[in-house]
Amino acid sequence: MLDRLVIIPTYNEKENIENIIRNVLTLDIDLHLLIVDDASPDGTAGIVKDLQNEFLGRLFIEERQGKQGLGTAYILGFKWALQSTYQYVFEMDADFSHNPKDLARLYVATQNENVGVAVGSRYIKGGKVENWPLNRLIMSRGASFYVRLITFMPVSDSTAGFVCYSRSFLEQLNFDKIEFKGYAFQIEMKFAAWQLGFKIKEVPIVFKDREEGVSKMSTAIFSEAFFGVIKMRWKGWTSSYKKLHS
Repeated sequence: MLDRLVIIPTYNEKENIENIIRNVLTLDIDLHLLIVDDASPDGTAGIVKDLQNEFLGRLFIEERQGKQGLGTAYILGFKWALQSTYQYVFEMDADFSHNPKDLARLYVATQNENVGVAVGSRYIKGGKVENWPLNRLIMSRGASFYVRLITFMPVSDSTAGFVCYSRSFLEQLNFDKIEFKGYAFQIEMKFAAWQLGFKIKEVPIVFKDREEGVSKMSTAIFSEAFFGVIKMRWKGWTSSYKKLHS
């Protein structure tokens, strides 16, 4: 069984989904791909299913009833991965803002001792953002600075959504303790790894804004992150993300 799984949550990604699937599954690094679709009304799931015979045993789909949030989609995918033998589990977007070729670099970064999370980082040396409006860039960089200020977590791009997790971290994580569904989910997953004593390795990437489809970012999602960071810091003092094994 292959030990590497990419998870891509989708909602109305018909313009991108076939191309991202083909790009991921034709890389030099062998990967399996799980699409978690939230009942996209544009037919995204149907496109995935049409491609499953072509990528037999490598392309999978989980369909959910309605839009339930990014965080819960990833947690479904993590649990799905842990039921199998995958040792490395990736998060990435469907819209090509994350370059599939960088998956190999994230995988290599997780080979270092006790690295629980490898982050595709826009805000370290060698990383950058292309095609974003200035207000969006300021909001994103400001959020990462704010997270470091409040939590002291040594991560330059804490809101990044292009990530590789080791199985050893996911097996220790109590998913019921992850509270956030949107923008703050990405921060909380990194914070949980740091709280559990895992190293977080940042890998510079070039992030490109989507060319097809519509962004899912909203003011409500950003507000969740702003107030959620304070709650996370308090949780770090008062409780643990560690799974309690029976």
